[in-house]
Amino acid sequence: WHYANLMKVGDPLDPLLRQVLPITEEVTLAAPHYIRDPLAESQFTQHPSLLQKYQGRVLVVTTGACAVHCRYCFRRHFPYGDHRLTDHHWQNILTSLAQDTSIHEVILSGGDPLALNTEILADWTAELVRLPHIRRLRIHTRLPVVLPQRVDADLLAWLAGFPLPVVMVIHCNHGQEVSPELGQATKMLKRANVTLLNQAVLLNGVNNNLTALKHLSEALFEVGVLPYYLHALDPVLGAQHFDCTDSQAVALIQQLADTLPGYMVPKLVREIPNESRKIPLHSSRAN
Repeated sequence: WHYANLMKVGDPLDPLLRQVLPITEEVTLAAPHYIRDPLAESQFTQHPSLLQKYQGRVLVVTTGACAVHCRYCFRRHFPYGDHRLTDHHWQNILTSLAQDTSIHEVILSGGDPLALNTEILADWTAELVRLPHIRRLRIHTRLPVVLPQRVDADLLAWLAGFPLPVVMVIHCNHGQEVSPELGQATKMLKRANVTLLNQAVLLNGVNNNLTALKHLSEALFEVGVLPYYLHALDPVLGAQHFDCTDSQAVALIQQLADTLPGYMVPKLVREIPNESRKIPLHSSRAN
């Protein structure tokens, strides 16, 4: 109930409610360029649950479970049933990682990896430290935002004792999501030596104005989280009502840079299949 309690009662346009409430525009709004697999992730699957999009790092789809189902999620049509991470699949992943010494970072994603029991995560990742070329563990999660109680003693003990540097990228789109409970969770994570970053998505009706973006960056910094990325919306089928133009996005990030220190301004990027990295959006590329 934590996330629901952050919403404004009786406000159908509440920015948190808008992120999770299905509406008719998902199926009625014309969207010729919105597709089921906008990032072509099916092309980058090496093994069930293992994807490699960029040099030096791999992504493990740990689970299809999430605490909330965000309506703009680029994996809303992902075939999680074909990528259920089992012990057998994990052993295949470890074998693949052992053979590829160019991989230096393992990213746990999903779904949400923190939807899994900490004991399961600890058992799986314990074997990563035996691979000398693996230098970092990264966890992409929305759980601390929507269910801060997930940051419990067991999770903190695992993270604090993990032999490799741990980076946690949380997913927060609006300053209203930065609750006192999230602040307590991030404080404990920092004590466990976890590097905390945030990635957000620019969403029409949620955060596509300077006031919202400024509040988000300031609220995140107050709880020890650095703004990392502001993503242009991935064109996934059903999310077309969240779209903002590139020119609007560029103008907003420029205004944000005019009002905040550079370390509080996220990188405005778009993910494009087959590119070697996320592509920054600049005024010359805006349309």
